Amino acid sequence: MGITIKDVAGLAGVSTATVSRVLNHKGPVHVETRRRVEEAVRQLRFLPNSAARILSTSKTNVVGLLLPDSYGEFYSDVIRGVDRQARSGGYQLLVASLHGEPHEAETALAAMVGRIDGLIVMAQNIDVETILENILRDVPVVLLNHSDEDGRFDAFRIDNYGGAQRMVRHLCRRGHQRVAIIHGPPHDIDARERLAGYRAALAAEKLDEDGLVVEGDFTEASGYEAALRLLELPVRPTAVFASNDSMAIGAMRAFLETGLKVPDDVAVAGFDDLPVARFVTPSLSSVHAPICDLGAEAMIALHDAIRSCGGHVRRHRVLPTHLVIRESTGGYLANDAEDVAGSPP
Repeated sequence: MGITIKDVAGLAGVSTATVSRVLNHKGPVHVETRRRVEEAVRQLRFLPNSAARILSTSKTNVVGLLLPDSYGEFYSDVIRGVDRQARSGGYQLLVASLHGEPHEAETALAAMVGRIDGLIVMAQNIDVETILENILRDVPVVLLNHSDEDGRFDAFRIDNYGGAQRMVRHLCRRGHQRVAIIHGPPHDIDARERLAGYRAALAAEKLDEDGLVVEGDFTEASGYEAALRLLELPVRPTAVFASNDSMAIGAMRAFLETGLKVPDDVAVAGFDDLPVARFVTPSLSSVHAPICDLGAEAMIALHDAIRSCGGHVRRHRVLPTHLVIRESTGGYLANDAEDVAGSPP
């Protein structure tokens, strides 16, 4: 026997009618009572029959997007890309974000059951089993910047490794032999891949990384603090590659306040090529990541999967990156041509 509404009611200490009102969002329910029912649903992994009927017999014309903490322009661009493509296909977008609390992913996914025709997931610390356990198996899922070793989902990601490797190579071409990195949180896939690209570039140049690897959390403040730590080294770096633009901008501020000039005393580069990179002083060299395109491509794949009703051929694609060289690293070099898309900036 499967879990029933009576089991949920018993665990929550309420009537089956109250559970029904909570699940169907109909009628008044006290806030604390609703919380107990939703907690019981989560603990029992209860799938309401009504949700199953909705998903098997009709469409909601709503798609879900699950993100990590959605602070910053990067995630805004992901949402923009998904939303534009969703609206062109007649879908509305339901967005949920996670903040690192236990069971947040399960709760967010359970709340989407019966309300969405498909799901895009960019929460990198969610494993595949959590997704399968908390949504119906016939709901199409697309993963963004997420490992999918078993190939059970469509998956799209950015070439983090190659982009970082090319930017560090650019810094080495300018004569820098002490190139530091401010990398992101170790659990983050993007951060790990960008760190690997940095290390590959240094290894190719036979350069040492000892003491030049410091950690941030993708915020401006963490870039600022990381830069100050680098300045405490007996021999400071002459170039810094930050794993995103926000940390690069924070680092430039720290260098400015300590009397160093960018790029004369220390070159700085970032990753993502956010719009603000053009407007800081000096303008920031960055790895251009097609963030909006990433969201749009995910939505195109999801739309195809929804329409195919099980006949969809899954796609796995790495979106290319390229360098945008500006003032913060000293400008464009002729031998950067292979790494820069289009005409030199």
